[in-house]
Amino acid sequence: MENRIFGIETEFGCFVRDESVGRPERVVEKVKDCVFYRLRRGLIDLHSRDFAFEPARGGGFLINGGRLYIDAVGDHEEYATPECSRLSDIVAHEKAGQRILLEALQALGWQDKVSFYNNAVDHFGGHTFGCHENYLVSIEDRYFLDSLYNLLPFLVTRQIFAGTGRVGGHRLNYNDFSNNIMDLSEHEMDYVWVSRFYAVEIDPTVEFQLSQRADHIVKTISSRVRFNRAIINPKWDSYYSYNSMHRLHILFGEGNMSEYATALKIGTTSLVLDLLERNLIKPDVRLADPLEALRSVSRDPTWRWIVRRHDGSTIRAIDLQRIYLETAKQHLTGRDEDTDWVLREWEYVLDALELDPMSLDDRLDWVAKRKLLDAFRQQEGLLWNDDAMFSLDMEYHNTDPSRGLYYGLVEAGLMQRLVTDEDIQNATTNAPDNTRAYGRSRAIQHLLASRNRAYIVDWDMVYVDKGRQLELRNPFRTYEKESERFIRSL
Repeated sequence: MENRIFGIETEFGCFVRDESVGRPERVVEKVKDCVFYRLRRGLIDLHSRDFAFEPARGGGFLINGGRLYIDAVGDHEEYATPECSRLSDIVAHEKAGQRILLEALQALGWQDKVSFYNNAVDHFGGHTFGCHENYLVSIEDRYFLDSLYNLLPFLVTRQIFAGTGRVGGHRLNYNDFSNNIMDLSEHEMDYVWVSRFYAVEIDPTVEFQLSQRADHIVKTISSRVRFNRAIINPKWDSYYSYNSMHRLHILFGEGNMSEYATALKIGTTSLVLDLLERNLIKPDVRLADPLEALRSVSRDPTWRWIVRRHDGSTIRAIDLQRIYLETAKQHLTGRDEDTDWVLREWEYVLDALELDPMSLDDRLDWVAKRKLLDAFRQQEGLLWNDDAMFSLDMEYHNTDPSRGLYYGLVEAGLMQRLVTDEDIQNATTNAPDNTRAYGRSRAIQHLLASRNRAYIVDWDMVYVDKGRQLELRNPFRTYEKESERFIRSL
C-alpha cells in the first residue's frame, strides 16, 4: 500500500501433550534453538537487545527478514514479520512464522507431542497473549496523542470483522481473589512495572463473543503491558522510525487464521491512518468510553453492536465503521490496487454484517468458528460452557495444517484464500522485495554462509566491524546495491 510500512508480531500459545519433552518454558527454548542452530534459518543474537526482556541468544533475525524470539513476559514463542508494504506479503509472511515453528517441531520429532496455537487466550488459566501490529506513521509529535483518540473508535469496533471469536468470557476482579483462576508466574519479568494486580474469573454469563482479548484490556493508551494491557502502546524506537515518521504499536489485536481477515484488518487500519495523517477524521467519531464499548461490542449476543459517542448519542458499530469507510472512499479511491481491494471488501463486509453476519463464514474468523462450533454443539447436545467447546475453540487456532480446525475448512474449500501454500513456503526463506527487509535478508544469508562469529543485527542495521556495516535507515528502500557491497566485504 502506498507510503505505508506494516508488520505483525505474534505470541504463540504452546501446548505440550507429552511431558517427557519438558515444561513449555523448556520447549519454546528448544524450538527457538532448533530454528537457529539446526535449521539455520537465521542469526541468533550475540548481544543483549534489552537486558531484561531480550537477553543474548534469546532470539534472532531470520533469513526472511523477520525475527523469532522468546517473549520474556509469559515465555511465549514470538514471531515478528519483516517489514511489508503489500497485503499479499503481510499475509504470506504472517503464515510463514507458523510454518517455521512447524518445521522445527518436525526436526525435533515433536510434531505429535507439542502444538503451537495462533490464539490469544487461555480459557482456564486466565492468561491472554497478543498479536500486535506495527505501522509506520507520519503524524507530528504535538498532534500524535490527539490523533490516537480519533483512531480508537475504529480499533474498538473493527472487531466486528477482525475478531477471532471465543467461547465464554473472563471477569477481572481487583478486590476479591477467592475465585481467581490465574496462577502467579515464577518469572520476575512478568511483573516489571506492575503496580496493581487483579484476579481473573470465569464469567458464566457469556456463551460466545467476538474478541478473545476484549475482557482483558484495561487501558486505552499505555506503555506498560502485564496487568496494564492497552489498546495502543506508543513506542519510540528504531523499529520503524525514519525521517520524523515513527512506529505505532497496536496491542489490541488477535491472531487471525483467515487470510482474508488478516488482509482486511491491516488494510483498513492502514487507510484510517492515511486519513489521520491528513487530518480528515472529525472528532465526532469519539466514544464516551472506549473500553466499555470494546467489551459491549464483543459480548453483544444480538449483533446490533450499539456504542455511545462522546456527545451522548448512540451509533451502531457498523455505521461508525462506515464513517471511516466513506471518508476513505472519497479521498483514496483509485490510489493503488491494494487500496481499492480494501475499500471494496470493507464495504462488502459491512453490508453483509448488517444483513446476515453468518454469510461471512468463508471470510471472517469469528463467524467461521461460531458456525463450526455451533453445529458440533447442536449435533452432540452440548452447552457452550462444556469443556469440549473450549477445546474446539483452541483447536481452531492450531497452526499445524494437518490438525487445525481452520485448516480443515481450508481443505474443504470453505475459506477464502489470498495466497498459495507456495507463497507461504517462499516467505519462510525470502523477504519482501520492496522494503529494507530485502537488504537485511541478503546480509543475514551471507553471514550465515560465511559462518561469521561477530555481528550485530537490528531492524535498521547490520554490523560486523567499523569497515563492514550495512545501514538500513529507510524502511521503503531495498538496499540492494548497499547489501551487495556489504556481502563482498565479508
